[in-house]
Amino acid sequence: MEPAKTKIQFSFRTKVLVPVVVVMVLLMATSMWLAYRRVYNQMQTEARNKLTQSGREFTYLQDIHANEMEWRYRNIVNEPKFKAVAALVQPGNPSHTPRPVDTSAQKTFRSLINELIRDKVADAIILTTRDGQRLTATRDPLLNTQEFETHCTDSVNLVLHGLPFKSDLALYGGRLFDIMSLPIIVDGETRGAISFGVPNTLENDFYQLTHSEIILRANNHVIAYKLANPDLRPEALRAELAAQTPPATHPPEQHIRPITLFGERYLSLTVSLNSANSQLDYLVLYPIENSMQALEETQRQTLIGSLIAILIGTTIVSLIVHKAAAPLKQLRTGAEAIGDGDFSHHVTVKSHDEFGELAQGFNRMTTNLKNSRDQLESTVQRLKTTQAQLVQSEKLSSIGEFIAGIAHELNNPLTTVMGFSELLQQDNISPEHKTSVDMIFKNAQRCQKIVHSLLSFARRHQPERKPVSVNRLIEASLDILSYQLRTSNIEIITHLDPTLPHAMADSHQIQQVFVNIINNGRQAIEAHQPHGKITITTETAGHNVRITIQDTGPGIPDTNLSKIFDPFFTTKEVGQGTGLGLSLCYGIIQEHDGTIIPSSKPGQGATFTIDLPITYETDNSTTTTITTRTPNKLEGAGKQILIIDDEESILEMVREILNRQGYHVDTANNGKAGLARLHQNQYDLILCDWKMPGINGRQVYEELRQTNPALASHLIFITGDLVSEKTRQFLDTEKILCLAKPFSMAEVRTAITKTLAT
Repeated sequence: MEPAKTKIQFSFRTKVLVPVVVVMVLLMATSMWLAYRRVYNQMQTEARNKLTQSGREFTYLQDIHANEMEWRYRNIVNEPKFKAVAALVQPGNPSHTPRPVDTSAQKTFRSLINELIRDKVADAIILTTRDGQRLTATRDPLLNTQEFETHCTDSVNLVLHGLPFKSDLALYGGRLFDIMSLPIIVDGETRGAISFGVPNTLENDFYQLTHSEIILRANNHVIAYKLANPDLRPEALRAELAAQTPPATHPPEQHIRPITLFGERYLSLTVSLNSANSQLDYLVLYPIENSMQALEETQRQTLIGSLIAILIGTTIVSLIVHKAAAPLKQLRTGAEAIGDGDFSHHVTVKSHDEFGELAQGFNRMTTNLKNSRDQLESTVQRLKTTQAQLVQSEKLSSIGEFIAGIAHELNNPLTTVMGFSELLQQDNISPEHKTSVDMIFKNAQRCQKIVHSLLSFARRHQPERKPVSVNRLIEASLDILSYQLRTSNIEIITHLDPTLPHAMADSHQIQQVFVNIINNGRQAIEAHQPHGKITITTETAGHNVRITIQDTGPGIPDTNLSKIFDPFFTTKEVGQGTGLGLSLCYGIIQEHDGTIIPSSKPGQGATFTIDLPITYETDNSTTTTITTRTPNKLEGAGKQILIIDDEESILEMVREILNRQGYHVDTANNGKAGLARLHQNQYDLILCDWKMPGINGRQVYEELRQTNPALASHLIFITGDLVSEKTRQFLDTEKILCLAKPFSMAEVRTAITKTLAT
């Protein structure tokens, strides 16, 4: 056996304080987080706006720088001295072998280029003829002229072909240069191109204009920078930046991201530069270290203040809970006393607030509980009696369902008995045997009527009111009770008006009323005398149909006459009745806008008078009249019929009946076998059981309607149970006949003749 789990118990103070503290901490944390996020987002937004503005300013400065270079060097090319020297270049043809520039022209050009270098017009100049010859001069003798010429190749080709060209950026010698190539035009003809290269000072100009810190990178390597810290070493910056910045894509995306350099936090904006030979970009930095430190300090101070507030609040709540728990302890003591059965204990009211009202309510509850306990003790005794009655009612309900099931099962063998006895009546047998066969057939018909009545009474039906014959309902009720009445030596006397009009009623409910009242009379007579009479009279009384049921029992005492319709009231011993029968009868008659009036005198029996409103509507239910006629053995000649039923005896009986009429009959003992027969042979008509294991009758019909609609219209259902309302609607919609077991030979022949005639 497993040990019982120990359940942790908490005091009321703990149950109050813990949620309060948790809520306060959550509120503090949420408030701090919201404030932090708001300030942080505002700071981020301000920094991003600043960086975005700096990025636009950098781009604008770059455009201005390019335009200035273009105008500066275009003026040099258009100077008269340069035009005069440029005239020495002979026109060339790129498709032929180039003609070399003569020596005097080269000297003149070199002298001009060196003069431009001395005047600091550019740090590197290249003259390129249309034939591809080059003259290069540089301010720095260590500068690799070959590398410079390579960087200028693309721009020179564009100029020689008459395409517009703006300044380009090139990295060589570890330095960033601006390159500007311009055409040499003489007499409207492009003789060559001249390229100027000057060191790029964009970071200095940008820093002086915006005071923003900036870092120039080439292929993810720092080549220049302007930062607020003048003592910063380039090697340290390169190492720190390499550790913080992931490799850039090509071309680099312009985006803002946080970085940390030498322990200080920044937001950086990456600005890409146009260069045909290198991957160049600038990092514009916005310092946020001071703002972040101020924000974190504010957060720390807020946290300390919140903790102090939580401590003070917890202390105050603890004192309040302590004061509130005192009256609750008194209530607990009172509840324990009541739990021990002391309903005289009262709680002292010390205040007029909610606790005082609670104490007053507790005292009222104690008084009410004492009164309720007294009432409960008397009620429990009544409930014990009621429970026994309900158990008996449930038993009767189960017995009713059981009887209905037995009645349904009896229909199949009863059909066989009726069918074969009717066949024997048609054979040439001795008079003695014929009398016996007639007796068998007559009693089988009697069983048929009783079984049908039992099924109709026992089955549950949805309430449905329609014009009904009260006389028929009385006769059906007597059929159900015929055995009990006969064995109890009770004579039934009926005076049924043959001209009695119909009543608008639910036939099953009204039949239940008749059965209950007649059976009550039988039980009353049987319990007090060896024999008796029950007289049933029907007549018209004004606008009502009146039914009078009178017995010769001991009668009902005057003290009980007003109680007989009360639920669970009965004078029978426990287990002999539920006391619900007459109560249900009263409710049913009331629902039908009728009346039920009992009358009795001790020793003279009891009389129940029931009035139901007359209806002038006609009964729309169709009644098939079976006309018995002499069988014609040739009426089935040439006709083939398939019978599908899971009862072998019924198959043999119906086949024998139809064979005598000249029909050719095939049989199948289930739906699957029946469908197989239908696919193999042609039939004029089908008799099919409604309920079968596996494939039922409706499924056979649905399959047949898909494959052979004409034959589907020549199908007759047979069933051993009452047809439900849903099934009846289906049969009426599809216009299909249905024979109820047990059926006679005449009913079978009439149904077949009617179906084949359609």
